[in-house]
Amino acid sequence: MDTLHVIVLALVQGLTEFLPISSSAHLILVPVVLGWPDQGLAFDVAVHVGTLIAVLAYFRDEVLGMLRDWLAWIFRGERTANGRLAWAVIWGTVPVGLAGLLFKDVIETELRSPLVIAWATIGFGVLLLAADWVSPQRRDEHNLRWTDVLFIGFSQALALIPGTSRSGITMTAGLLSGLTRSAAARFSFLLSIPAILLPGGLKTLDLIEQSAPVDWVALSLAVALSALSAYLCIHYFLRLLERLGMLPFVVYRLALGALLLYLFMP
Repeated sequence: MDTLHVIVLALVQGLTEFLPISSSAHLILVPVVLGWPDQGLAFDVAVHVGTLIAVLAYFRDEVLGMLRDWLAWIFRGERTANGRLAWAVIWGTVPVGLAGLLFKDVIETELRSPLVIAWATIGFGVLLLAADWVSPQRRDEHNLRWTDVLFIGFSQALALIPGTSRSGITMTAGLLSGLTRSAAARFSFLLSIPAILLPGGLKTLDLIEQSAPVDWVALSLAVALSALSAYLCIHYFLRLLERLGMLPFVVYRLALGALLLYLFMP
């Protein structure tokens, strides 16, 4: 890959993974619109490793606390708020994991078209705005009910459709469950850890089986840039979310969807 391609696509992944605008859609569309070759499996793995590093680094205290309390729950029966949140992340990941295994081939072939991305971008953007306007927004992520966790988890499975946005649909479901904007975002980011780790692991296994040479310098640059940009994105998104709300991101989604319909509608 050219260095310019690596830089642009790594920054795109880092800046869009945790915003409610769909990173998968942008990684598909940017090469299509710019006429670049497909970046390949190795690059996709690299930039997802970068965003995983970013979320683990940003929420390191929360993740360590959740892991410690989850282990205490398992081995000593000590039930705490952090342990309960860890269980919520685990159970909230099950639906998307099952859906990914069942529909992997369809997702990677039939659903990667610009028109699918366009309609998903618009439709789920409108749903995000509606949730932001009508939800009571009174609770934080430690007060999720199990029905809320399952609702958010099954909603996350819809993110397998390019253009939906994993962050966007989980924040939408979180808001509809009564979470504040910040709580919905934090739970979405915690859910991203297994959601990135599991498919990333499968892609890594696929990569190991390939015989094609790997440009480790380019991949290292991609990991570093996606990690740095994703970390900054999480930081400023959480700081500005309560003040800005979801409207700016919905406006962006509607504009992007309209542009795609204009460019690719037959």
